[in-house]
Formats: sequence, C-alpha cells, structure tokens
Amino acid sequence: MNSSNKTVNKSCQINRREFCKSAPWAAIGALCLSNISISDLTGMPLNYDTEISSLKEKQSKEEKIMAKKITAVEAKVKSIKGVCSLGHKVGDVTRFTETGVEGKICIHALYSMIPAVFAMMFESQFPWLEDPDKKTHACPDAFNPVVFEITRIREK
Repeated sequence: MNSSNKTVNKSCQINRREFCKSAPWAAIGALCLSNISISDLTGMPLNYDTEISSLKEKQSKEEKIMAKKITAVEAKVKSIKGVCSLGHKVGDVTRFTETGVEGKICIHALYSMIPAVFAMMFESQFPWLEDPDKKTHACPDAFNPVVFEITRIREK
C-alpha cells in the first residue's frame, strides 16, 4: 500500500451516516475513491437548503420506522394465474416469526421464498423497492404462478 492510499483511507474514517445527512452530492461514494479529503470539502457553500431539508425529513421518517423491531414477516397471496395445487386463494396469509411458520404454504413456494423472508426479517435492503418493507415473490410454478407480497411487520 502506498502513502497516498493511507491518506485516502484516513479521510474516509468519518461517521458515514452523519456525513451523508449533511452532503447534497449524488456521488458521495466517489470521495473515498478520489484524492479528495474531508478537509477539502469544508467551507463549500450549500446552495440546496430546501432539497437538503426535505431529504433530512424523509430520512428521519424512514429511520424512525426502521428503528422499530421487526416482529414477523408475512407472505400474503396477491394473485393466482391458473390453479394452485395446494389451494391457495387471494388473501391467504402465512406468518413467519423467529419461532416458526403460522398458516399453510406450498412447500415449493416456501422453499423459493425463504431467502427473501430471512432477508426481510433481518433488515436487508433492496434498493429497487419503492417500499423497503414490502416486496413481491412468485412461486416457481411457471404454469400456475401464485404471487405473494412479503411484508415486514414491525412493533407498534
């Protein structure tokens, strides 16, 4: 490792969350990859006060939601094309908790959605989701697909 890499690494040793809250730039990640240090950025005028305050409000609302503990993950049948061999109906709900599974679910759908359920249970983020607490999942039967909505259930 050369001396310039050591300097760049030291400049990245800040509270990332606090820095991101105060910086209006879209490419903050480039900071650690470039030769810019935090001291180079101090004193830069922030001309985006309105944008920054609305981002802070949105982030603070999301952080309050995410601070609540996840108590369960639910998989609700949203749609069915064809005939489900297990007999799932739109509106059926299966609940996953740390202690087990409540409700009926096809073993094939269960097997395919377990990674998503565990990811949702332990706060994984999917950047393409509009609502970070809801995602869709289709069972693997291509001829009779059942589409589930997987939802995080947080404490009130």
